[in-house]
Amino acid sequence: MKEQYQSRLTALTNFLDTLDVDLAIIKDPKNVFYYTGFNSDPHERFMALVIDRNKQSQYLFVPSLDLEIAEGDSYIKRIVPISDEVNPYKVLKDTIGEGVKTIGLETKVISLFQQEQLHNSFQNFRYVNIGDFIASQRMRKTKEECSKVEHAIHVIEKVMEEGIKKAKVGMAEQELTAELEYLMRKFGADGPSFSSIVLSGAKAALPHGRPDSKTINRGDFLLIDMGVIVDGYCSDITRTFVVGEETVKQREIYDIVRKATQAGVEAAKAGIAIGQLDIAARNVIKDAGYGQYFNNRVGHGLGIDVHEEPSVHENNDLLVERGFLFTIEPGIYIPGYGGVRIEENVYIDENGHGKLLTSFPTEFKRIG
Repeated sequence: MKEQYQSRLTALTNFLDTLDVDLAIIKDPKNVFYYTGFNSDPHERFMALVIDRNKQSQYLFVPSLDLEIAEGDSYIKRIVPISDEVNPYKVLKDTIGEGVKTIGLETKVISLFQQEQLHNSFQNFRYVNIGDFIASQRMRKTKEECSKVEHAIHVIEKVMEEGIKKAKVGMAEQELTAELEYLMRKFGADGPSFSSIVLSGAKAALPHGRPDSKTINRGDFLLIDMGVIVDGYCSDITRTFVVGEETVKQREIYDIVRKATQAGVEAAKAGIAIGQLDIAARNVIKDAGYGQYFNNRVGHGLGIDVHEEPSVHENNDLLVERGFLFTIEPGIYIPGYGGVRIEENVYIDENGHGKLLTSFPTEFKRIG
């Protein structure tokens, strides 16, 4: 991994050279992990990877309570601990010194407060956005990164396989969610990669609904969307089931969504606009007469974050490249009735072909 971290940092430093940036401050904890191997949530405390081009130096600023872990995990070995009672921006200024005229920042993650603190420490500087470049780096996954995502997928598919055996008529959505999240830990996950979605009946029409005390009833759609983090990388999978016997309409909707998912996966290859993946899946649903019930993008990038670039929507002209890793997850959501989503994870391999990473069956399944 040392060579990989150095390669990532070299590419970033070369980009900073083109912008004539004096100082880069990378604050997103996931980006810090990407460049250093140190994975931590500092909460309200200051943590940053800082690249000082004037001194040709790289620093990792961490809360003092994380110093020991950082020393063991970080590729960057010049670590500056910051205790809770001091002003971290003063420590930053004392470490860097004068002569900073241009600062590279991830403008999506820097708050107004943080910007004000920087202005108090470094007078008369201008800032440039480096977040888009970092996102583009992270978008192109190595085979090693793909393997990490595959491991997280393997874990969540074990959770799905065992978890649906626990789904019973009369069980609350929250209760099933608790069973699934217990299995995540049991099977080796660091935790869920997002708040697990377990929705039944008419609630399955809510793409990002929350599980609550509603009971799972016979005849319900049961939509389960969940993922885990393992060693810093995420999985994200959705399957939809029917509790007991399905109706003709439920089976029709399910089969349409399954075909749409397959169409999106089959379209995935290097060299085409990523929007074409959305269109391929969306057209199946449109042609079946349910287009009005699918009003969101078909997928998103997946890696260190559960949602990252690229955004797989029909107007995205970005060309698919080797190393892209993303979800394909079309759905039909009918208010007051219910919904179906089937989600696969796809990697564009070194040959430019779409490799399906998820293996949990998509064939129609009754449970309970």
